[in-house]
Amino acid sequence: MATSIDMSLDNTFENPGRRAPLVLGGMNYGEVTDNVAHIWEMDRPPRTWYIVFSIAVVLLGILGACLFHLIMKGTGVWGNNNPVYWGFPIVNFVFWVGIGHAGTLISAILFLFRQNWRTSINRAAEAMTIFAVICAGLFPGVHIGRLWVFYWLFPVPTEHLAMWPNFRSPLLWDVFAVGTYATVSLLFWYMGMVPDIATFRDRTKSKVGKIVYSLLSLGWTGSARAWHRYEMAYTILAALATPLVLSVHTIVSFDFAVSQLPGWHATIFPPYFVAGAIFSGFAMVVTLMVPCRSLFKLEKLITIRHLENMNKIIMATGLMVGTAYGIEFFIAWYGGVSVEGFAFWNRAFGNYWWAYWIMVSCNVFIPQLFWIKWFRTNLVAMVIVCIFVNIGMWFERFVIVMSLSRDFLPSSWAMFRATEIDILMLIGSFGLFFTLFTLFCRYLPVIAISEVKNVIPHDHSHDHEDGSHGEAAAH
Repeated sequence: MATSIDMSLDNTFENPGRRAPLVLGGMNYGEVTDNVAHIWEMDRPPRTWYIVFSIAVVLLGILGACLFHLIMKGTGVWGNNNPVYWGFPIVNFVFWVGIGHAGTLISAILFLFRQNWRTSINRAAEAMTIFAVICAGLFPGVHIGRLWVFYWLFPVPTEHLAMWPNFRSPLLWDVFAVGTYATVSLLFWYMGMVPDIATFRDRTKSKVGKIVYSLLSLGWTGSARAWHRYEMAYTILAALATPLVLSVHTIVSFDFAVSQLPGWHATIFPPYFVAGAIFSGFAMVVTLMVPCRSLFKLEKLITIRHLENMNKIIMATGLMVGTAYGIEFFIAWYGGVSVEGFAFWNRAFGNYWWAYWIMVSCNVFIPQLFWIKWFRTNLVAMVIVCIFVNIGMWFERFVIVMSLSRDFLPSSWAMFRATEIDILMLIGSFGLFFTLFTLFCRYLPVIAISEVKNVIPHDHSHDHEDGSHGEAAAH
């Protein structure tokens, strides 16, 4: 079987006019269900899963310890100073919001454009969106330092309480944008999983599992009426989520763009931030899906074609980001404003030159390797490139925030130096993300079973020994 799959891929790559199949090995409906459900049904997951989960939990524990230390000591444990009032917290917030963009793009926009290659990767990408938004929301939640005034985070305009002194602040726009994005993404993710959770409900032999999955499946029957309403609701949610892909990071960019600081006050920030968010989000999807497909034996469902398509999007958005870097310097020169020119010159050759060139190298130069087909189709190579992309995108946000260190008055200039708590909280946020993702892989459908069945040309055998074909046949 493996030989035939390899030959199929080789023939596809030799014949560019023929597209590689989205499901390999001639799988029927029942085999698709078995291939995905075996991850949840196995008594013990692979040893690698335990190793990754243990490391993630340790990092999550470090995050918890740092948060406790922060609450007890105050925000002085961070490296934030005057004039760099924004340090790692805002960098991490923007980074994680950007990571979550690929999931909504894959699920909503590609669904509306009927791009069938999304079907094997959309469920994990949607889950990644939810977990990334949770990581992002953590940092605004703790940046106030005094958690007993957490209500300051809520948009309650009033002159009688000490909250929201500037109700028109773009930080308030973030509350609405990210809150809406998280809500719609969660509903979209959960709605898409309902038929697959019903499949788990019908297959489980555990009484506890039967109760849990019965509740989560919302009484799903698999009837024609249920499928009709499901598809209508899914389409409506996709239409609602589509503008959020563009609006959320546009509004996040306004945190910087509506200020009067040289280097920030630029109209290019919204499209530049959106392209960068999609860029980093797809890189994270590839980074997660390659190990996932190998660990859980999903090579027939997550094919090289899926990964190569995502790598092409990474390459395209990387070119957009690189173009934006160049336009920033051009506008600074063309505008003839000395402080604007100094801001960008200082980014490239000032005290944080090393961060700037890490950013340019990882976001502009390294993704150009995807012009070569070998890099787009080699698993190890694509993961290495995507890891560098996410490193570069974190440094992009770092470089932007560090513009604060050189503001209008040289007498107030100061260097930002991250503390151990800054670094450990960044690392710990990855622990939170990977803890949630590994649990998702273990207990929920990693691949959208019902959607993958739609891209199979025909079911070779409608009779399956465990009767698990019922929901697919109804679809």
